[in-house]
Amino acid sequence: MINQSVFKAYDVRGIYPVDLDEAVAFGVGRAFVRLTGAKKIVVGFDARISSPALFGALTRGLAREGAEVFTIGQVPTECLYFAVATYDFDGGIMITASHNPKEYNGFKMLKRNHGGIEIVRGKDLLPFMEEGSSIGAADAVLQKKDIWSDYLKYILAFSGDVKKRNIVVDASNGVIGDVILKIKDKLPVKITDLNFQPDGNFPNHSPNPLDEGASNQIAQKIKDTGADFGFMFDGDADRIFLVDQLGQQVSADIVLLLLAKHFLGKYPRPSIGEARPEGAAGKGIAYNLICSRSVPEFIKKWGGVPIRTQVGFVNVRQGLIENGGIMGGELSAHYCFRDYFYMDSGMIAFLTLLQIISKDGRPLSDIVKELTVYAKPLQITFKITDSRQILEKIKQKYADGRQDYLDGVTVEYEHWWFNARPSNTEPLLKLTIEADTQELLDEKKKELSDFITAG
Repeated sequence: MINQSVFKAYDVRGIYPVDLDEAVAFGVGRAFVRLTGAKKIVVGFDARISSPALFGALTRGLAREGAEVFTIGQVPTECLYFAVATYDFDGGIMITASHNPKEYNGFKMLKRNHGGIEIVRGKDLLPFMEEGSSIGAADAVLQKKDIWSDYLKYILAFSGDVKKRNIVVDASNGVIGDVILKIKDKLPVKITDLNFQPDGNFPNHSPNPLDEGASNQIAQKIKDTGADFGFMFDGDADRIFLVDQLGQQVSADIVLLLLAKHFLGKYPRPSIGEARPEGAAGKGIAYNLICSRSVPEFIKKWGGVPIRTQVGFVNVRQGLIENGGIMGGELSAHYCFRDYFYMDSGMIAFLTLLQIISKDGRPLSDIVKELTVYAKPLQITFKITDSRQILEKIKQKYADGRQDYLDGVTVEYEHWWFNARPSNTEPLLKLTIEADTQELLDEKKKELSDFITAG
């Protein structure tokens, strides 16, 4: 029996081998070809313990449906994006569970569409899945594709004028370490590396830098080495986190502002194979609605156009595409770029931030302080059986505020605002609050928490 819950709105993801095993991987391969009609497919995988087994089964499924299968090996997810967008592949699949705990794995899928790339949603595979089909014993005939020279040349164009700095980079025992080592001698910075060895057991900390305690190691290393700042990547390196010289993790919406100001200061160059008339580049910056309200305020101040979207990287990307934007980001630390096929790239964010911070010259904490206008947005999760009923009560109680329903319900007042939205996959209600002052934030946190838990 196929566990349909692993076929999610954006990808396929679950615990191996309980929810997702070789049989499911084989079926995903077959279903992907049936859904997309792709004939030439490239596959990559992350460092998770189960990735090799799932890779073998997935590629057998692709080949069973007649697809020509290529491999780019163990790589960051953004390398899969690059391969599909740059070469003559019809589609691609990355075997990864991104930042999830080590027990998880999954598939991120793409197809070519009118010269661009389109995300294939996990739930769309379900009608094409078969129950109980044999995965067979023979491995697929695979062809290797070496993307490194082209990929590194492409991303290094974003390094610009980087000044000498002392930094720490934590690869979280994921797959970014090899990329950093390949470009290390091309950057005028001293890099102290942490956890560069890929290890699917993630022995030093969670592959999710947002988890409690995950950033303790890099914070200590920054202090011990006197580094200027540091970076953390998640397991498949599609998310990047900035840590200041005091060992404090910088909120992702503030990092978005750093990147936005930089990209608003220049026209983005075209993506590979994409022609754009001079001056046709837009000024849009996409952000999701739980980012600080300082994000749209600064974007407007700098001459940009804020593009407000629902939560979720796919939604930020779609807002970017539909509105001709330059780049976008969200609180989970995904940053996507028109220059990178409208996809997220931890490496482009890394190289651009190196340039921004080193050119500024001030301590990173001072740069961040200048952009931190309000008390840091607070996010709380509640276990709620009927989120819809709670949302209706919230609408009634806070009817005197300005409300919108782009994603759940957002209520705005002069000195504070909040958003309450249900989880798409679990019986949870997620609450985000921001206020002008910490005192007001604490007051509204208690008020809303008491109201929600009272039912």
